[in-house]
Amino acid sequence: MARYRNVVILTGAGISAESGLGTFRDEDGLWAKHRIEDVATPEGFARNPDLVQAFYNSRRRELATAKPNPAHLALARLERDLGPGRVTLVTQNVDNLHEQAGSEAVLHMHGELQKARCTACGRVHPWLDDLSGTTPCLACGAAALRPHVVWFGEMPLHMDDIERHLAEADLFVSIGTSGAVYPAAGFVQIARSHGRAATVELNRDPSDGAGFFADGRYGLASQVVPAFVEEILTG
Repeated sequence: MARYRNVVILTGAGISAESGLGTFRDEDGLWAKHRIEDVATPEGFARNPDLVQAFYNSRRRELATAKPNPAHLALARLERDLGPGRVTLVTQNVDNLHEQAGSEAVLHMHGELQKARCTACGRVHPWLDDLSGTTPCLACGAAALRPHVVWFGEMPLHMDDIERHLAEADLFVSIGTSGAVYPAAGFVQIARSHGRAATVELNRDPSDGAGFFADGRYGLASQVVPAFVEEILTG
């Protein structure tokens, strides 16, 4: 259990797929049904805010009934059993399934679906209901709320903290990601560049960046993630 002192875990849409949440880049994923330019860019929001709000309202309702699967629960166990300060979970996902499972050290680099941000005053609010163009900000009253989600062309959140954790990592694990979206796709190279981190990919299939990892385990997240966590905790 004492082998790793600074574990950084990156998770993507693949870890939540078995909880019933849609992935993006699969053949029948969300981007096969919606144009990125229409629902996931600032320009799309400016052009048709009602369409964008409807897209995220639908995803927020979907999330309201989703539950963590064994992969989420295993990562929460890893954080709990290794102890405070030893596991940092960086997620590309905007769902809250890691928190539902019990994880606490979570950095949402792409924002959070169950929050809304005011484009007038900048305040971020917890938000479980639908949003529309007339929904007032709870702080300033302006009808200027948008999903607190990072769109294409916007800067991911918490990057300074993430890069600091990657520099200190002695184990970097990537779970359920395509390896195609930067900057997250480059995290394994950042971790490797500091010379201390073991690198492992846990995925349904090898990602676009699989060659950068020293080890890979492939299969359903609900199977490979708990098995890997057990290996860390007992090995």
